[in-house]
Amino acid sequence: MADFEYLLSTIDRIKGVGKKTLSSFNKKKIFTIFDLLWHLPISKIETAEDTEIEDLQIGKNYNIKVKPIKYNFPRIRNLPNRVVCEKNGIKIDCIFFNSYEGYIRKILPLNENVIINGKATIFKNKFQFVNPTLKNLNNTNVIKDDSKYSLSEGLTLTKYNEIINNVFQNLPDLTEWYPKEISKSFDHVSWKESIIKIHKEDIKKIRDTKYFKRLVYDEIFANFLISSDIRNKIKKIKKKNKVFNLKHQIKIINNLEFNLTKDQTKALENINKDMKSKQKMFRLLQGDVGSGKTIVSVIAALNAVKAGYQVAIMAPTEILANQHYKYIINNFKKYCKPQILTGKTEYIQRKKILNDLLCKKINILIGTHALFQNKITYNNLGLIIIDEQHKFGVNQRKKLSDKGGDNCDVLVMSATPIPRTMMMTIYGDMDISLIKSKPKNRKPIKTYSKNETKIDDVIKFIKKEILKKNQIFWVCPLIKESQKIDHQSAIEKYKYLSRILNYNVDIIHGSMCKEDREDVLKKFKEKKIDILVSTTVIEVGIDFPNANVIVIENSNKYGLSQLHQLRGRVGRGEREAACILLFKAGLSENARKRITILKNTNDGFKIAEEDLKIRGYGDILGFKQSGLKKYNLADPLQHKDLFDLAETHIKKIEKNNIEIVRYNKLLKLYDKVAVINDAI
Repeated sequence: MADFEYLLSTIDRIKGVGKKTLSSFNKKKIFTIFDLLWHLPISKIETAEDTEIEDLQIGKNYNIKVKPIKYNFPRIRNLPNRVVCEKNGIKIDCIFFNSYEGYIRKILPLNENVIINGKATIFKNKFQFVNPTLKNLNNTNVIKDDSKYSLSEGLTLTKYNEIINNVFQNLPDLTEWYPKEISKSFDHVSWKESIIKIHKEDIKKIRDTKYFKRLVYDEIFANFLISSDIRNKIKKIKKKNKVFNLKHQIKIINNLEFNLTKDQTKALENINKDMKSKQKMFRLLQGDVGSGKTIVSVIAALNAVKAGYQVAIMAPTEILANQHYKYIINNFKKYCKPQILTGKTEYIQRKKILNDLLCKKINILIGTHALFQNKITYNNLGLIIIDEQHKFGVNQRKKLSDKGGDNCDVLVMSATPIPRTMMMTIYGDMDISLIKSKPKNRKPIKTYSKNETKIDDVIKFIKKEILKKNQIFWVCPLIKESQKIDHQSAIEKYKYLSRILNYNVDIIHGSMCKEDREDVLKKFKEKKIDILVSTTVIEVGIDFPNANVIVIENSNKYGLSQLHQLRGRVGRGEREAACILLFKAGLSENARKRITILKNTNDGFKIAEEDLKIRGYGDILGFKQSGLKKYNLADPLQHKDLFDLAETHIKKIEKNNIEIVRYNKLLKLYDKVAVINDAI
């Protein structure tokens, strides 16, 4: 077996790993030697001389040589197991929670010297160690330098360290896969040196070293290689170039009531170039709230229709799908034959739509995920537009692309600005068009913060705005009152505003049926409602130019990006707009920072950067829930320089057509070969 294959072999190859130990490792999802190496230590057990009991101080960590003399295994559930130990005639207890009798007897055999390591506490005038780590003494007074790991039942720290040290002795010297100009960034330290170092040293102290930096770069670059490889393979797919005359596009643009911005024009040029080429388009249209992505995507759709193709526009919610449908019907019906299909479309209507789609009586189909069910058959699908799908992973986007076959271009849109380092991580498999500038008629939204005790001032402001014929959004976190969470509910706020104001107040939330929600939105659109109380159901895509004020309850409970999205529901017309952030007394430092940042800028990309600094990579955009968090060590904020280096490295590889096979060892180690094979 080649040296490299040792790392990919199962852990039962290691000396000392039998069936029981193998089972314990598998419970921690450790199956291969490489898995074991990536089960990183929690902390370091420092070397220390044996300590006398009389020298112990409460709250400090010690190594102490003791002899177990008595077991106390209570038969009452939830009580801890206790082992009485002795040292020079003085007794000390070892307390174990959530442990088993057999396990304790094994690790603390009676009348044998052991060293325990842990924090000294005191109970009923006697010192004790709670859940200490153990090491056989073997007739020495000094504990060996070991690392502390998270273990499953059946594994002792001593056994674990013996196994990991055995692996270190057998680790192969892998041939360096990086060119010298890259490896010099981490002083040419090898992968082997780095992985051993990260286990042997305190992980908290090693984070700024060249060894840690090396492993971080491996992780980033492996992910970037996948995205690059998928992007290149998509580009190699030969498709029929879409033929359409730009005079048709110019006619559409000239009939608009506004002028396109430079960013919109540039994005449209990129999209047209992709569609007219023989390479498959796989592009992200990334823009801030209200920057005008929708019109760019619609013009692209009309160009595809002009070329003789069908278009599928997928939105995340029925409300947004209906909004897109109505926008196209009201403004561009003479250029296309649109229809809408959602999960709630009636059976008879659905059947007719499917037949019309097959007969090409429909050339733009708008809807939710229902657009890509197996029973739906397109007749020459040429463009898929996916709106607000920032949580889609590489494989999901690729599967959507496959629905249209090789001739189908894909355009993904997102109004959730994210930092550039994260954009490379999430959308590295795609070409990117950014729309940063906003239409000239859009005025900056003025943002104010108010303690909820100043609600009367807010009401006075609202009354003045309604007299100016402006409409109001009033956003609450909950639908109903909650005894557990002290948030103002939408229903209670609706009742309150209806009672104190002589205006038309209505409510919308996610628990309402589709018809009721649509009816409320229709009334709001027709200006029959002055104040619309809502949950965050309005966060994405709702477009009402006459809504120029939004009040957000408990604003301190939201993240910066979500507050920015909510604020973007207003200021879509030519009038000046306002956002009022209501908060409770006793703001946390982070909440105060978020509100201050939002008051100082309307730039979604700048807000995203600040959000990353405050909340961290794990929380922003709901990464923990979405499964997009790809890194164990790397962090886009802390390691921006390494992300930038990896981006430059990838561009050089693509420019020089360097074969990805050079990095096969890296991809195999990080289990990325399967990802590439699955995605393409």
